Amino acid sequence: SIQYFNQVIKSKPWLAEPYFYREVAKINLDDFKGAEEDCTLCLQRNPFLTQAYYARGIARQSQEKYDEAIDDYQKGLEFKPEDRQMLVNMAVAFIQKKDYNGAEKTFDDLMTAHPKYSMNYMTRGAMYLEKGDTLKALADYNKAIEMDPYYAPAYGNRAILHYQMDDYKDALADLNEALRLDTRESGYYINRGLVRYQMNDLRGAMADYDQVISMDSRNLIARFNRGLLRFQVGDNNRAIEDFDVVIQQEPDNYMAYYNRALLRFETGDYRGAVQDYDVVLKQYPTFLPGFVSRSEAKRKLGDNVGADRDYWAAI
Repeated sequence: SIQYFNQVIKSKPWLAEPYFYREVAKINLDDFKGAEEDCTLCLQRNPFLTQAYYARGIARQSQEKYDEAIDDYQKGLEFKPEDRQMLVNMAVAFIQKKDYNGAEKTFDDLMTAHPKYSMNYMTRGAMYLEKGDTLKALADYNKAIEMDPYYAPAYGNRAILHYQMDDYKDALADLNEALRLDTRESGYYINRGLVRYQMNDLRGAMADYDQVISMDSRNLIARFNRGLLRFQVGDNNRAIEDFDVVIQQEPDNYMAYYNRALLRFETGDYRGAVQDYDVVLKQYPTFLPGFVSRSEAKRKLGDNVGADRDYWAAI
């Protein structure tokens, strides 16, 4: 499509719309700088094209140019004062630049213009949560669910808030409801696994991580968490398998290397443990537990000189 718009622009460079549509295509390709440039060219030719301000705001916001994005949304709102999506994006831009007063004012305008739009409360609740105002966040999530009781993310978000407040029972109830409404969202299973772990329901937590991995065998969060859980219950060999997958996909995940080293030591693979400790200590040369643990592994291999060297380095 960009190639076709190039041809139109070459033959009729005075038209504004081809620049706008080419900008939309570039946004979909994550070429935000090019998209911003095209929108500017579009607005030079037609400064009354409201959607161009909206699109350039998205391009600038994606480049973390929050002030300029807000300027674009405000200009667009002069033409369409109650445009819902522009108001939402502007509120998010204020949140991203930590201007919570500006965000709250924008939410006030948004709720006045669209009082029955539950996402207003969802987004503002997320802002209050970032501010650390859990009571206002909870009130907004409650309102969002009251307005739309069939929207799974509202329960998922409120569950995170309950979890942070150590209210595991309500967090579990919300995640159960979120999963009833959307059984394919892996994040709900992962979060429920965390909640169940805190409630000492290790079997339930394991079942949730198993479910995620059955849906997506490459899900690293589920693999890592299940590896830790298997380690805790003494299923060491299968825990190593989980960390193998994590390291294969994220070769710079040093916590995975460290956990696998501990597991290899437990299973008698001292040479493998030393190799993993080597990787960790090369990246973190002052990591004290790494030296102590590698010293123990080297001593098991009969390398007393190397073990003493690590021990004294730790001391």
